[in-house]
Amino acid sequence: MNIIQNIEKQNIDKLTADKKIPNFKAGDTVKVHTKVIEGKTHRIQMFEGVCIARKNKGINSAFTVRKISFGGEGVEKTFPLYSPNVDAIEVVKIGKVRRAKLYYLRSLTGKKARIAEDLTAAKKAREEMAKEMEESARLAAEEAAKAEAAAKEAEKKAAEAAKAEEAKAEEKTEA
Repeated sequence: MNIIQNIEKQNIDKLTADKKIPNFKAGDTVKVHTKVIEGKTHRIQMFEGVCIARKNKGINSAFTVRKISFGGEGVEKTFPLYSPNVDAIEVVKIGKVRRAKLYYLRSLTGKKARIAEDLTAAKKAREEMAKEMEESARLAAEEAAKAEAAAKEAEKKAAEAAKAEEAKAEEKTEA
C-alpha cells in the first residue's frame, strides 16, 4: 500500500473507532441517524429510506438514500459513510435486487417502487446479530466475574491489613 492509502486507512480507523458501520448494499432499507445542530441545541434526526446507490472510494465513500415524503415527493440524500455527522446506520430490511445502482426507482411510484425482501439474507443477518449479542453478553459476564473476584481479593487484603494493624496495636498495648 502506498502512503496515501495508509493515511486513509488510519483516518477511517479513527472515525469508526466509536461506531459500527453495518454491511448494506443498494436495495436495503436503512435508517440513518444524523446529528443536527440548531443554534446551541444538538439532536439526532433519522432519515429512513431505500439505499439506491453506494460509492466505495476509501474515506470518500458515500451512499444515497431515497424515501417518499408525506406529499408523495421523492427525497434523496447522499451521506458520506465516514462522516462524524452520521451518528449511526441501521439496516431495517434487506432488499433483493440485481443492480448496483437503483436510479430507475426515481421514475416509479406506488407499489411499482417496492423492493422485495431477501428473506434468506435477513435470516442470516438475524442469526449473526444473535451470535454477536451472545458473545457480548458472555464477555460482559466474564468482566463482571473478574471485577467481583478483584473486589473479593481487595476485601481479603483489607481484612488482612486490619488484622495486622490490630496485632500491632495489641503488641504496643502489651509493651
